[in-house]
Amino acid sequence: MSTKNKYNPEPVSSKSTYIIGGLAVLVIAALVIGGVLWTNSKNTPQNDGYGSVQNSAVDVTVQDGGVVLLGLPDAKTTIDLFEDPLCPACAALEHLSGQAVAAAIDDGHIAVRYHMLDFLNQLSSSGDYSTRAGAALTCVAESGDALAYSAFHTTLFATGTQPEENGKSDHTNDELAQIARDAGASADAASCISSGSGVEAAATNAATASAALTAAGSNGTPTVVADGKIVSTSNSNWVSQFTP
Repeated sequence: MSTKNKYNPEPVSSKSTYIIGGLAVLVIAALVIGGVLWTNSKNTPQNDGYGSVQNSAVDVTVQDGGVVLLGLPDAKTTIDLFEDPLCPACAALEHLSGQAVAAAIDDGHIAVRYHMLDFLNQLSSSGDYSTRAGAALTCVAESGDALAYSAFHTTLFATGTQPEENGKSDHTNDELAQIARDAGASADAASCISSGSGVEAAATNAATASAALTAAGSNGTPTVVADGKIVSTSNSNWVSQFTP
């Protein structure tokens, strides 16, 4: 075994050396504890208990290319969020930062443009889950109910709801419609989901989103972009940079 980087203690004989050594141990212990706390803070859900968007003044609209804009009309900053409904990392981002995003939307600090991709279709049991879930989100957005859209989006990425990659099953359109109803979506939105009428458009929109993601300088989800630059989401507190 190489000893190049191995610590080899020298023999000790004086009290001062013991004291210095003891202080060193305390410093190392403090650094280790601090590192653990810092790591935990990176992985702690922000604004835990807040939930999804609550401000009834928040608007939701479907823009060109199927992009869904959620926020107050006078939001200070608009960010772009690229996701795939089957993406585990997207679910992790939602778990850690989704409530902070919702609070920032409610307070008018940010508006969010949601871009739904479907490159993970091949890892879904049905072979088209990402596209169908994206279509379902669009159905709810088209109803104009921002609170229902936010709640539905949150639920789709929640543990126990999001299907597993390479799993044995995923959600049918009727099941997606029921999830939407439970999130507060209207009967018309649920009917839109059950019918699958928006799936073809969702596939086209996902291709557009993929091109936009590439243009932004990324090739994976989730990706957050603000002012043309990719935002680091490695710390769950990343939303704070957009709030006072």
